Amino acid sequence: MRRLMLAVWVLTLSAHSNAAAAQSIAPDVFRALQMAQTAQQAGKYTEAEQALNAVKTKPDSLEQALVWRSQGYLVWAQGHNKHAITLLDKALRSNQLSAEQVAEDRLNLAKLSFSLKNYQPALQYLEGVAATDEVLEIRIQSWQGLGRLDKALPVAEQYLKSKTTISDNWLQFMVAANAELKRYAQAEQWQKQLLQRSPDQLKAWKQLAALQQMAGQHAKALATLRTAYSKGISFKSSDLDSLINLASASEQPWQAARLLEGMLQHGLLTRNASSQERLAQLHWQARDYPRAAAQYAQLAKQTGKGQHWLSLAQLEIQQGRWDAGLQALTAAEQAGANPQQVRAWRDWAQNQP
Repeated sequence: MRRLMLAVWVLTLSAHSNAAAAQSIAPDVFRALQMAQTAQQAGKYTEAEQALNAVKTKPDSLEQALVWRSQGYLVWAQGHNKHAITLLDKALRSNQLSAEQVAEDRLNLAKLSFSLKNYQPALQYLEGVAATDEVLEIRIQSWQGLGRLDKALPVAEQYLKSKTTISDNWLQFMVAANAELKRYAQAEQWQKQLLQRSPDQLKAWKQLAALQQMAGQHAKALATLRTAYSKGISFKSSDLDSLINLASASEQPWQAARLLEGMLQHGLLTRNASSQERLAQLHWQARDYPRAAAQYAQLAKQTGKGQHWLSLAQLEIQQGRWDAGLQALTAAEQAGANPQQVRAWRDWAQNQP
């Protein structure tokens, strides 16, 4: 982002600039500025520094501001960014520079501050600077660096509004930023643009379905996955697990259960003991005890596992279905379930009024 303004102070001295300002500069200072500029352009930094250090300037004068400014760009050219900020900021605060110089210096001070990850000063320097693409990019990245995506997004929207084509990186940023702020509808619209560019990539479909799932639109998420499946895109169980985990982790197990159920019904996932048990667990977490009990009953009969019978017994007892619960405990005991757990649940059920 470095762009050195090697000849900016000469503008103040040219015939096209303010004549009164030119007359206020002493000849020796004028010569020193010119010598420093020529030396700097030739890469003779020591010679440029000596020329600037040799002159004396009056306090609070244009001469002093121009020397500070020249020194600032000189040390920046040598990679001393912090020192450059100090000098250019002093020149800026002198209130002696032209409007054009102020605009140039504010932009360059913003660049320098951004390069040092001093995002708040970078934003402050950009206040009042024309909103070019470069300025908008610095503002977006500075707000992002401060963790203020709520501030970065409006600037990003302003930046992208003028673009006829938008890169994938910018689209991905808009998706991620909107999702982070729980603006799922907006994130979905940006993700659809990415999907249009990569309709054969499973990742793009999964991301769209995930956004819809986070928005609580499980039916829409399932429809997205079905569309991808119908296009011949193959899924692995692990690919779809993330969506189910997402709904479950967001304390919405009923949505995860409905999504998983839909996947099983439409053949996106294989219906086996593992997927059926997971569906039963999700219904249990969602406190849909009748449905969870029915699924565990079917599962226990299929597998004959003591743990499945024990889970069924717990669900029946939680619903106050004591006889059914005791029968399931007997089956669990016969199938080799943990005797202590069986005994504890049986004692508790038998002692209920």
